[in-house]
Amino acid sequence: MVRRRKFCKFCAEKIDYIDFKDTRLLGQFVPERARILPRRISGVCATHQRKLALAIKRARHLALLPYVAD
Repeated sequence: MVRRRKFCKFCAEKIDYIDFKDTRLLGQFVPERARILPRRISGVCATHQRKLALAIKRARHLALLPYVAD
């Protein structure tokens, strides 16, 4: 079985700032259980994973994203 190499979505699109108000983008990295996806699954590079986690935490603080699943 041949696997595709995962690539960083943010590096490919040259996004340097991940906006915490963009819930549609952040929702792709938060599954139904409302946990942040790890790097090995999402395919995001280390730099953008840190920025992504910070943006998700800020969005949760402002109640844009849930902390836990219902």
